[in-house]
Amino acid sequence: MPAPQRQEPAIRALTADDLSGFFTYLNDHLKDNGLDGAPLFQPLPRRQEFPADKAAAFSKALEVPLHKPGWRRAWIATGHDGILGHIDLRARGEGGTAHRALLGMGVHRLARRQGLGRVLVASALAWARSATALEWIDLEVLSVNEPARALYRQCGFRQTGEIEDMFRIDGERLAYTLMSLKLAR
Repeated sequence: MPAPQRQEPAIRALTADDLSGFFTYLNDHLKDNGLDGAPLFQPLPRRQEFPADKAAAFSKALEVPLHKPGWRRAWIATGHDGILGHIDLRARGEGGTAHRALLGMGVHRLARRQGLGRVLVASALAWARSATALEWIDLEVLSVNEPARALYRQCGFRQTGEIEDMFRIDGERLAYTLMSLKLAR
């Protein structure tokens, strides 16, 4: 009898009906933030849950039309084990930046190092190219998170800067790497 094949996660837009499960997934995901010597992947203290005010802002931004300041769109990758990863694009907060968006993402421990991150990035970029007038996608990643930086480089992002000593978390001084990708049409 052949071995069961690994199920490919399905990627779909995050909806209002998904939000409760999404924040449960996100808090579980954050349990790995800097765990057992791994680098921090969120600028939050170890073992901190996703802040309630940020969860409320995240939810509200999903309802904002794309042409309005403060919009956000998010996608989740789901499989037998529930949500396995997420990616979101959101409006930059600065004026005059409607042609750019910020990217955020995460992959659950059960799905890391299986190519899901690349698939999520490709999905968000495809949406941005086809559904928006965006020209640039930017991201900010903790400089100690070399696995994430390597993934973004593989996806075509280029480092545009680094802010030294941006965060002080759990006694560590952490830099922030800035990366961008110009969308090809």
